[in-house]
Amino acid sequence: MNLWMIIAIIVVVLIAGWIGIYNSLIKLRTWAEQSFSQVDVQLQRRNDLIPNLVETVKGYAKHESQTLEEVVKARQQMVNLPADATPEQKNALSNELTGALSRLLAVAEAYPELKANANFMELQKSLSDTEDKIAKARQLYNSSIGQFNTKVQTVPNNIVAGVHGFKVKPYLETPEAARQVPQVTF
Repeated sequence: MNLWMIIAIIVVVLIAGWIGIYNSLIKLRTWAEQSFSQVDVQLQRRNDLIPNLVETVKGYAKHESQTLEEVVKARQQMVNLPADATPEQKNALSNELTGALSRLLAVAEAYPELKANANFMELQKSLSDTEDKIAKARQLYNSSIGQFNTKVQTVPNNIVAGVHGFKVKPYLETPEAARQVPQVTF
């Protein structure tokens, strides 16, 4: 084997390796984007449930307008997010909406006839199921981001990633207020 043949084989192997790393980065980035779309689907499902929940509570808790307005406002902000909003922006508004919904459900506790209403109970169950699905979708997203970030930061992948502009992506994080341990008193 002559020197040019050896050089050609080395070049082909390097190019094949480069292409393999690039393609794996593309696959992981696409998986991360796809997993966030699952978060989006569940957020939209929650947004669709909220008007029914608000209307049901309105009938029973007419003087709780501030809490209802907070829920409606938070939902409207989610609905009006631009199409190019980042996962972090969507997550922050989603957390605000979750807080407003929690306050709304706490208000509902003060109305026994509302709590006994079959429509309200079904909406509350659907909302709870949706919140569980949002949490699972966020876990999937963070898992896919973890794999992507690991790939972007390890050698020799980091060289290919740097050349092609792949950057580490942030995780969806729990807001500081949600990390506080609730006080339970009897």
